Amino acid sequence: MPVQNLEDLPIIGEEQVEKLLTWPPLIEAIEQSLIEFSAGNVAQPVRQIIPVPGEDAIIAAMPAIGEAMAGKLVTLYHSNAGTDLPPHQGVIMVFDKSNGAPLALMDGRLISEMRTAAGSAAVARKLAPATPNVVTIMGAGVQAKAHVAALANVRDWQELRLWARDSVKGQAAADEVGATFVADAQQAVRGADIIACTTAAIAPILCGDWLKPGAFVTAVGWNRPEGCELDRAAMANTVIVESTEAAHDQSGNIRAYGSDIFAEAGEIFTGAKSVPDGATIVFDSIGMAIMDVAAAKLVYDLWLDAR
Repeated sequence: MPVQNLEDLPIIGEEQVEKLLTWPPLIEAIEQSLIEFSAGNVAQPVRQIIPVPGEDAIIAAMPAIGEAMAGKLVTLYHSNAGTDLPPHQGVIMVFDKSNGAPLALMDGRLISEMRTAAGSAAVARKLAPATPNVVTIMGAGVQAKAHVAALANVRDWQELRLWARDSVKGQAAADEVGATFVADAQQAVRGADIIACTTAAIAPILCGDWLKPGAFVTAVGWNRPEGCELDRAAMANTVIVESTEAAHDQSGNIRAYGSDIFAEAGEIFTGAKSVPDGATIVFDSIGMAIMDVAAAKLVYDLWLDAR
């Protein structure tokens, strides 16, 4: 449905996105986008980041072309934390791949939140222990809650723990998602089969010495290419990324220690590379534009079907 008159351009807000987007099809779409990326079927530059002068903030541009064509503009204002405005805000413009016409403008905040957690869930479905006893969430923000929801679609667990640097926020988040709040990070991680690191920490909050052999870690917290959530010992394990190029450019965890990258997620999904049995795995995720494009296409298609 090409739109020549921008006054008629559909705008799909966050409330509509929330009604349309559900975890199972999103997880499938994100997995397929990572497969297509690693197969060389995606045109996508590394995310372009511009610091905002005078603010602890950035604006980033994330265009990509795969099965669909779209671009995301996203801002990250750390000063918004604790206010009525979310730290991450953004919009996604979807274009007709055949002729370049704009198709829809949609809210990018919730899409960014959900596609990030869906990426973790897709990789966890492939690589995490099949019957985890303990899942630990590190963080108390939107990604912490989204990861509980996404991971619940691919794994059942016996015990859910949550740790956060702010104990008040941590207890509230734990109560909301049905987890046990654990005030000590080491105790929260010890014995866990799956750990999701979802903080904005710029210094390690997870140490490799705490990890159970064979555990699966997904690290999605990102605070500039210089910040890291994991220590050197954690990053010495089997590291999976979305994009090798992007990880070397923008992953603080990898840049800090010169960590070796074992494979891209897309290579794991297709079987081009296989993780050794019993390996402790770190999925170091910084997010990619093609993930936003895949999610935006799904939203747009569902929106068309619902009209």
